[in-house]
Parts: sequence; C-alpha cells; structure tokens
Amino acid sequence: MAAAATETTETAVASAPLERARAALARLDNRQKVVLMVAIAALIALLVAAATLLRQSEFRILFSNVGERDGGAIIAALEQMNVPFRFNDSGSAILVPAARVHDVRLRLASQGLPRGGAVGFELMESQKFGISQFAEQLNYQRGLEGELSRTVQSIAAVEAARVHLAIPKPSVFMREELKPSASVMLRLYPGRSLDAAQIAGIQNLVAASVPQLSPASVTLLDQSGTLLSQMKSKLLEAGLDPTQVKYVNEIEASIIKRVEDILTPIVGAGNARVQIAADIDFSQSEHTAETHRPNTTPPEISIRSQQTNESASTSPTAQGVPGALSNQPPVPATAPLTQPAVPPAAGAAPTPLPGQINAAGVQAPIASVGQPLTTSKSSTINYEVDKTIRHVRQSVGSIKRLSAAVVVNQRKETAKDGKSVSKPLPDAELKQISDLVKEAMGFNKDRGDTISVANAPFTAIEKDDGVPLWRDPETLSLAKELVKYGVIAAIIAYLLLGVVRPLVRTMVGPPASDKTIGSQIDVRAEEEGEETGAEHVPTAGELLERQLAAVRALAQQDPQAVANIIKQWTGANAG
Repeated sequence: MAAAATETTETAVASAPLERARAALARLDNRQKVVLMVAIAALIALLVAAATLLRQSEFRILFSNVGERDGGAIIAALEQMNVPFRFNDSGSAILVPAARVHDVRLRLASQGLPRGGAVGFELMESQKFGISQFAEQLNYQRGLEGELSRTVQSIAAVEAARVHLAIPKPSVFMREELKPSASVMLRLYPGRSLDAAQIAGIQNLVAASVPQLSPASVTLLDQSGTLLSQMKSKLLEAGLDPTQVKYVNEIEASIIKRVEDILTPIVGAGNARVQIAADIDFSQSEHTAETHRPNTTPPEISIRSQQTNESASTSPTAQGVPGALSNQPPVPATAPLTQPAVPPAAGAAPTPLPGQINAAGVQAPIASVGQPLTTSKSSTINYEVDKTIRHVRQSVGSIKRLSAAVVVNQRKETAKDGKSVSKPLPDAELKQISDLVKEAMGFNKDRGDTISVANAPFTAIEKDDGVPLWRDPETLSLAKELVKYGVIAAIIAYLLLGVVRPLVRTMVGPPASDKTIGSQIDVRAEEEGEETGAEHVPTAGELLERQLAAVRALAQQDPQAVANIIKQWTGANAG
C-alpha cells in the first residue's frame, strides 16, 4: 500500500506541471493561442538569424583574387582538412574561421598553394623519356618565366606579375647573333605605385636571371598599359643612380633642418619656410702636374757639373810661289828688333818670352811652332733644374654650389580695436636672419652660393578633415551592423514585452495574494457578525455598512491589492 501510495504521489507530482500548463492554455481563447504560437516562432527565427550573423562575423579572408585553378585546389584542400569555408558576396575571396586563418595558410603553403597561375621549375620534374630538345627548351623557358613571375610578385606593391622572355637560338655566325629581351606585365594593388628605384630593381632582377640580357632590354608595363621602364626623375636622367639621389636629398634635408632649428626660437614655430638646392659634384678626377721653374737668379743657381776644354795646334802649310825657292827655310833676320818688357796685368796670362808663344797654358819657341797656329776653348756647365710633381684626387660628392630661399612670416600684433594686424619685420632683423642662415648653411661666396630672405604674410591653410564622418565607409559599415542588430533586438523586445508577456499573465492568472484579499474581507465580516450576533441581529444595511468599512480599512492599508481585485473583476466582467 505504501509503495502504491508513493507511485501515486510521484505521478501526481509529474503530472502537476502538465496540468498547470493545460489549465493556463485553457484560459486563452483561440486567437490568443495563435498569437502566442506565432510570437514564439518569430522569436526562435530571430535568435537563429542573430546567431548566424554572429558566426558569419567570425570568418576572415584566407585568399582573395585567386585564379580558378588555384581556387579549386584550395577548396579541395580545405575539404580534406575539414575546414569550413565560405565565399564573400562577389565570390572573389575565400573565407575561413578567424581562429584558423594562419594555420590554414601554413598548411596550404606546404602544399604549394596558391601557385599564382604560373608554373615554375616543377614543370621539369615530370619530364617524359624521349622528349625532343625543342620541347625541353620550351619547358625550361616556361619554368624560368614562372619563377621570375613568383619572384616579382613577392614585392609589396605588386599583386600579380607575368614575365615573357624572348631568347633567340644560339648561332655560330657572329653577325646573326641576337640578344635576348624580356617584357614584364605588372598588376599593382589599388593605391600603390612603383618608384624609379623599384622599377630599376625589377629590370636588373630579370636581366640578371637570363644570360646576356641587359637591363635596358627589359620592358615594364602596369595594368593600365603605362610604360614604367621610362619613368625616371630629373636627377636620374642626369646620370645619377638612386644612391646619389638619396645622398643629395639627405644633404638638402640636413641643411634645411639646421636653418629651421636656428630660426624657430626667433620667429616661432611654423613662421619660416626654408628650401635648399644643392649642386653636388659626383665626378671622380685625378690631377698630376710636373712644374719646372726658370733657374736664372744668381743666388739660387745650383751647378751640378762644370767642364772646360782648351787646345792649341799647328799645321804646316805650303806658302809662297811653288818652286825650289819656296821650299827653302827662311833666313834669320840680321837686325832683330828689341823693346822693353811690359809687366803682365793682374790675372792675365803670362807674357810669352821673345821668340816664344803661350797658348792653352803651354809656352813654346816660335821657331818650333809650325805655321799657322790653331787654338780652341770650350766650357760646359750643368745647372740643377727645379721640378715639382703634384698628384691631386678630388673627393666624390663635394658641394659645388648651394642656393637657399627663406620666407619669414610677418609679425602679428594686436591693434587698439582688438584685431590682429600683420606688420613686416624691420630691415635690421631681416639682415640678422640672413646672416644666421648663411652661417647655418655654410655660405661660401667663392663657391657661388646664393641666399634670398623674404618677409611676407602667410596665408591661413584650411584644415582638410578628410571624408566626413557620415561618409566614412567604416562608419557606414558599423552603422549598418548596429542598425541590423538593433532592429533584431527591437523586434525581440516587442514580441517579449508586448505579445508574450500579456499572454503569459493571462495564462498564469492573478497572484495568490489577490485571491486571499476577498476571503479576508468575508472572514472579517463574518467574525464581526458573530461577535455582535448575540446582542443584536444586524440588518442587511448594517452588514453592508460593516463590509464597506472593512473594505475602506483594507484599502487604506493595502491599496495595491484592492486595485488588483478591481482589475480582476473588471477583466472577468469584460470577458
């Protein structure tokens, strides 16, 4: 019996919620039941939609703008790895869960995906036996073009690249030998561009990968058909390489900074504009000179060697009329001439004695000297010659000339009426600024440097705030997301508070405290009647007055309960 009673109690407890639910539904009419079912279905649909939108926002882009072949290979690999994926609205990007983006990219990279639509040297791995030389050479060229395309695509501004090589066949005839050439088609990212140094780098990269290919034979085009290989700056056209151009810009920037630093404390920040033009000499030159000075000043004469030669000789010759008479020796004089001896002068050669001759430091009797007498004297003097050798090598990157232009803002002063008025700087202050600029820039008059200092009022520059907030794409996207979720939240709140909540109140019924109020009124009335019944039997009017008094007292003590009772009565009568 006890077990049966326990089972009956458990069954009653289990069936109690169902009974209460049935009783609650029984309080609703058919129209209210339909409205409740529709509201519950709408709530479930909205919750599912919100959860789906939240899950979609967790997907991130894995790859974008991939080719059809690469896209199919990537999708097949994702299916093998059991990675969920989706496509964006335009179908140009593959989306995967945000938490697995980097993991999936590394796994796909290990499989060589994406390949970028070009084949590389992996084409040479599947060579067939007995392939012709032409096909082998063609596969090698295709592989080289693919590898160059992948290398060029690794540049940050390049989205895609395609390389075409024109490699002529080798010939044994030198006159018919042709040089290879190349053309590169680039697709740049939106808003990106290549400067002259990057263009030259791509040309040299392609040229260094093909034998006998010069950088000038590499042509570059972008997606709009613009010829990039001819885009050069004025400095590059002058024959400077990018390193030299950078050096010129650094020199100009350093001089501008020095001038601005010295002018800022005087005129204030933003009240001076400085521009410097530097003419740099990058030519390499060596100068060698050998100079000989004239050696004519007696004190500076240096004799290296001196040589003097003197000689005297006689050579007998025939004189007179030919014949026997002329061959006879002369007859000595019978009356010789005599004269007094003259003392020799100082430093002069000694006077020869009578009948002797002195020549070349040799004295000999005239009788022994043949006729005629021949003398010769020669002197050779070698002097030291001055010689100067100068070897000069000019430095690379020396400054040939500097030009400076400085504009100083006029000084602002407050007038008597409170308005701001611009007044020019005095000449003395301008001269002081000019002198400071000369010293800061290293002014050299012999070098041909120039400087110009002007004083003029600056025009106020209107601040460009850019795109308004209500036109900002990010703001619009965020607003759309907020509106979308706000509408869903508003609909859910309306269904819960405006539809489901009143129906639930109707199903549950009034609170238990409201039901007990009426019984308390009746009990109090009955107790008061029983206490006074022994002495006086009240009439119907007296009972009504007592009940009204009890109700008034209860209304004063708990007016909310009385109001709920009245609402319940009104609702019951209306139903």
